[in-house]
Amino acid sequence: MEALLARNNVGRIAYAFHDRVDIEPINYVYASGWVYCRTSPGVKLDIMERHRWVAFEVDEVRGLFDWQSVVVRGATYVLKADSPEDERKAFTPGLTLLNQLVPGTLSGNDPVPARYVVFRIHLDEVTGREAKPGASSSA
Repeated sequence: MEALLARNNVGRIAYAFHDRVDIEPINYVYASGWVYCRTSPGVKLDIMERHRWVAFEVDEVRGLFDWQSVVVRGATYVLKADSPEDERKAFTPGLTLLNQLVPGTLSGNDPVPARYVVFRIHLDEVTGREAKPGASSSA
């Protein structure tokens, strides 16, 4: 499951507030039990700051009955360069990983400068499913 997370860079993040659940695609980088992402200020971030528990899903689909999927459940942590020391220690490696995905992240050459909020999701729970031709799906 971790290999699938490491091979990909687009997933979906699901978050909930009261009786509303939303899911959105997002770019990410996986490393050492954490999913690193970046976003713009807005509703998603506002909700995650109040309710840190999210679900995150990544799929690899090769055919109708040939696919793998990983779902991560965990808490989100917003990372800032001016955060307390323990969070600051996570910001620099997270930024380095995101720069490998999108060169220029949070610099003057950033292709999406509005996405200046860096956060990470801890892998508290990880589940996987797959389907293979001629076999039923498994958990």
